[in-house]
Amino acid sequence: MPITRRFLLTTAIPAFSLFASTLRARANDISPTFMKPRTVGNPSAKVHVQEWFSLTCSHCAQFAKNVFPEVEKQYINTGKVFYTFCDFPLDKVALIAAIVARSLPVEQYQPFVFALLDNLDQWAFKEGADPIQELQKYAILAGMSKERFEQVSNDVNLRDAILSEVKSAESKYKVDSTPTFIFNGVPVVGELNIDDFGKQVAKALDHKTTP
Repeated sequence: MPITRRFLLTTAIPAFSLFASTLRARANDISPTFMKPRTVGNPSAKVHVQEWFSLTCSHCAQFAKNVFPEVEKQYINTGKVFYTFCDFPLDKVALIAAIVARSLPVEQYQPFVFALLDNLDQWAFKEGADPIQELQKYAILAGMSKERFEQVSNDVNLRDAILSEVKSAESKYKVDSTPTFIFNGVPVVGELNIDDFGKQVAKALDHKTTP
């Protein structure tokens, strides 16, 4: 089953608000690329897919590791699907990870996100370790300085930018769990295998829905 964020929203996110309140930045300090859609594929594809995911979601990690490579091979690289990665953090750690990922150069977003999802047990769920410190190690490997990591991970405006996108997904598509996929505007909740994904692509084409 997908992981819901209803409970986590009322616990982890307010806690992060207190955590970050001492380093409030100006809204116009946000890079214009920070909220730029992270996409792969041909925008002219007949099927547009959004994946709303959390960087601490094991189901999202399984999809990224076991299914997305085939999605990319069969549907994205062939021009059938235009794919957008959408952050839907389930907790404080996922929120900070999303902020850090979006603060890297756009071309590094996908590799960084997939590295995190592929190694959840080595940073997010590592026994006896601070997940934020472990996340910092990955950020440094990606070229982000410790000073920059501290700056962006504590920036309330960057946090609010992502949470605004989350609220929009909740309002428009009723997203409440991860992963949630949107096929030409139609939500599909839960982890998909490659056959399920293909069926949803076919359905989006058959129904002649629009991206």
